[in-house]
Amino acid sequence: MAEYQIDGLRLEVPEALLNDRIRAKLCSGEYEAHEAQAAAMRLKPGHRVLELGAGIGYVASVCARIVGPENVTTVEANPALLPVIRANLAHNGFGAVTLVHGAVGGMAGGDAPLAFDAARSFWAARIVEEGASPETLVEVPHLGLGALMARMRPHVVIMDIEGAEAHLFNAPWPEHVLHVMMELHPGRYPDAVIKRIVDCMSDSGLTYDPGPSRGRILCFRRVRGR
Repeated sequence: MAEYQIDGLRLEVPEALLNDRIRAKLCSGEYEAHEAQAAAMRLKPGHRVLELGAGIGYVASVCARIVGPENVTTVEANPALLPVIRANLAHNGFGAVTLVHGAVGGMAGGDAPLAFDAARSFWAARIVEEGASPETLVEVPHLGLGALMARMRPHVVIMDIEGAEAHLFNAPWPEHVLHVMMELHPGRYPDAVIKRIVDCMSDSGLTYDPGPSRGRILCFRRVRGR
C-alpha cells in the first residue's frame, strides 16, 4: 500500500492499481489538481455535489471539506476501487459521503448490468468498448444520470468518466444544477460531441465558466436573470 499527502489529505492506494504516471502525479501533488482547483473555486458550504467517477476518493474529499460530507454523493463503477475510496474518505474524516457503485451510461439507466473494463491502471477503466480485454471485464449496475439527479438534486455535478460523458447531453438538465465540471476525452469521440455538450448546457441555462476551466477541464455555471 502506497501512501500520499495532497493538500492536507491522506490517500492510500494499493500498489497493484498504480502505474508510473499516476505514481508521479500523486508524489508531486498534481493528481487531479485541476479538478480539485475547479471545485475549490465554485463550491460553497451547503452545496449538494454529485461526482461521477470517484477514482480513489480525492476530489470527493476536497468537496466534502468544503460542503460537508453529508452533501456529497460520489459514483464509481470499478469494484476494485470501492474499498480504496471508503478508506480514503474515512482517513480524512469524510465517512458520511455517500458512495454509489455503478456506471452512468446515459440519462436513463437499465435493469441489465453494463460491462465495464476494470483495467489494471484505474485511470484507464471505462465502460466497455470494442477490443476490451476479457480478463478485466466485470458487470456493474447500469445507472441513469436522470434518476441520480432527481434523487440527489445536486447543485454541482463533477465528472471524469473516460468518455461516457458523450451520452449525457441529449436533453436539457434540471434547474437546480448551478455548476457542471467535467474532464473531456476528445480522443474517444468526435468534435461534434463537444459541440453537443456545449449546446445542451446552453439550452439548460448554463454558460461556459472560464475561471475554473483549464485544458480538458470544461466548466459551466448557471446564468441568472435570463
